[in-house]
Amino acid sequence: MSTSDRLLLLLHIGFAIFTLGPLTAATMSTPRYIRKRNVVVVRYLHRTTQIYGVATLGIFLFGLALAKGDLAQVWLSVSMTLFVVALVLLLIVERDQRKASHLLETAAAAGAAAAGPAAAASATRPEGEAEKAREEDAGKDVPAAGQAAATPAARGDVAQVERGRIAAMSGVVALIWLVILVLMVWNG
Repeated sequence: MSTSDRLLLLLHIGFAIFTLGPLTAATMSTPRYIRKRNVVVVRYLHRTTQIYGVATLGIFLFGLALAKGDLAQVWLSVSMTLFVVALVLLLIVERDQRKASHLLETAAAAGAAAAGPAAAASATRPEGEAEKAREEDAGKDVPAAGQAAATPAARGDVAQVERGRIAAMSGVVALIWLVILVLMVWNG
């Protein structure tokens, strides 16, 4: 193996270690933060997925350079095909992260708008009247807060479809990375 081949192999392995780990961690932890409705972290994980997703192309390019056009070997063709499938799945994960972030932001804005008038009304009342209003609301069958809790956004159902799809696809992508690793070690 020549020095240039060793350098390509080192870059190929380095890109694999330093891009696939953070990428997998970001995609697999996204559903937890969607469930917690943490928009800031979901946006951060989305950005991390974008950056490391593009960086994974380095793995493919250095691997292609290492193959030197000898693509007739089955394990190389299978590895490259699986890699392309994983990239397509990552595009779907990235799209769902973006959509979930938008849905969480919209739900947070709607929740703040719904809580805004009630909070403003109680803040403008004198303290004694505000206390009486709270006692009256407590005696009602369906308090105003209970009405808001009946909406899907208030129950925590925001971006539930995206959360499930991200969880499933990130697991499949992690398995694909593992299969490619086994193929590389077994035949490399």
